[in-house]
Amino acid sequence: MKKPSIKAAGLKKPSLPEIKKPSFDGLPGGSRTGRSLLAAVAVLGVVFGIAELRPPADPSTAGAPGGATTAQVERSTLVCPPPIQGLFANTDLTLYDPAGGKAEGGTASLSDVAPPAGATAKPSGSGSAQPSGSPSASPSGSASSKPSGSASAKPSAGAPAAPAAGPRLTLAKPGVPVTGRGLAGDTAPGTVATAEGAFAPGFGLSQTTTYLDQARAGLYGLDCAPSGTDFWFAGASTAQGRDDYVNLVNADSAPATVDIRLVGAKGAIDVEAANGITMAPGSSQRVRLKSLLTTAVEPDLAVHVVVRDGRVGAALNVSDEGKGGDWVAASAAPAAVQVLPGLPAELASARLIVAAPADDDADLKIQISGKNGWFTPAGKESLHVKAGMVAALDLGPFEHSEAGAIRLSPSDPAHPTPVVAAVRVDRANNGKADAAWISAAGPIGKRAGLADNRGGGATTLYLTATGSAAAKVRLTASAGTGGGTPATKEVDVPAGSTVVVQNLEPAGLNGVYGITAETVSGGPVVAARMLALPQKDVPMFTVQAFRDDHSTVTVPYAQNDPGLVLR
Repeated sequence: MKKPSIKAAGLKKPSLPEIKKPSFDGLPGGSRTGRSLLAAVAVLGVVFGIAELRPPADPSTAGAPGGATTAQVERSTLVCPPPIQGLFANTDLTLYDPAGGKAEGGTASLSDVAPPAGATAKPSGSGSAQPSGSPSASPSGSASSKPSGSASAKPSAGAPAAPAAGPRLTLAKPGVPVTGRGLAGDTAPGTVATAEGAFAPGFGLSQTTTYLDQARAGLYGLDCAPSGTDFWFAGASTAQGRDDYVNLVNADSAPATVDIRLVGAKGAIDVEAANGITMAPGSSQRVRLKSLLTTAVEPDLAVHVVVRDGRVGAALNVSDEGKGGDWVAASAAPAAVQVLPGLPAELASARLIVAAPADDDADLKIQISGKNGWFTPAGKESLHVKAGMVAALDLGPFEHSEAGAIRLSPSDPAHPTPVVAAVRVDRANNGKADAAWISAAGPIGKRAGLADNRGGGATTLYLTATGSAAAKVRLTASAGTGGGTPATKEVDVPAGSTVVVQNLEPAGLNGVYGITAETVSGGPVVAARMLALPQKDVPMFTVQAFRDDHSTVTVPYAQNDPGLVLR
């Protein structure tokens, strides 16, 4: 395994002073041999000086010599797909960075993704994908854009493509989010948010759409993520009434080549048009799954996005006619144990979708976390998933009235098989409904955050201690975009239990606000936030998991050794 480079870690490469050839003009008795010795002494003096002027990290923070220390990241870039815009849809983009970091200075802003200067983005050679900026057949009534990201699989392609014009949003200072609405008729392929210096650690970007068209009314929310090379999505479908799109954004200055691999109830589905999708720098593609699977209906699908060259941002957009829709975040990487946090209370139904991408079948034990710990739902104790296939299980009519989380683990601990998973959850009111998709997620780690939260009871948090130890979590609600006093609360989470936190918002809130969750002590915790914004009797809601912000990186500790230059 290769060690991470300074660039991959987000740290600036130190610049060393140029070593100039010393001049000996005017020195008495300057023989050629004497001058050579003096030159060698001068060069060694410069080398030793550099070593002393640039000491390694403080060994007190690195443990024993040869250990490692941590440093804050100095650059963070996030990518969102083009937002849903149109006559019936409005999209808000929100930037947030928590206060309290050690670094100073820096910037954070959101801009349109655009091709590099002098280049022209070309549509993919795949007939299934639409060129960036073209009208969409998705729930969005018009083509619009916004989000995009960071990226590059190769060190030489790490810079994002140049933004088209000035930034759409600029974050003024850590601890106070900024939000803005997408523009109708926008044709940019997406948006890219970049933070440097003090703004980089914990930097977050949220995209939230209120869609009011009767056929696909719902709240579509997404916590935008960095570009990458491998994404798994569970919960897609080509069933009647469904219209699902894989959204790809290349925000880099180098081309990307992408394969979209589909897995159904009978295994892998070979679709030639989904392989080798080429993406120019600063472009996006929206691939409709029904255009790929024209001869068969697949009620439950897993989607595997594999990037052969370059890096892209990826997200799955799902809509179900008359039943709502949402963005689907990428599932946690395949693992034998998966936890899906943020299961709301009082659900109309819930459907679990699991894929086993390995060569072995997966026999899974299903558990749900409530206020009193893990329990097994009656009649829904287990799920068998054949190797390389997808299996689904209806958990409803959903009789469990508590909020919680779902845990999938091997029925036989001696036979662990990696899986990916998501659960569709539905809420209903007077015959109208909305749906959300909750993907498997990892622990919040030291710190995690979400940018777009609303007051007045619209925001609900779910904290689940997944291990055998209890945990303590510190929650901070930032100031609002238009004002407010931050609020902090520490929450004890018993082992195996889910704690619901409501009404955590800044005093005197004006606008939207950010929330930061920090693990103070104890075992691992997964967390999620439900945002509920009912509109015209439709119980609109969306659920996003908190994701470890990886605001620090590990830096190897090196001890001063002046003798090194003599060896």
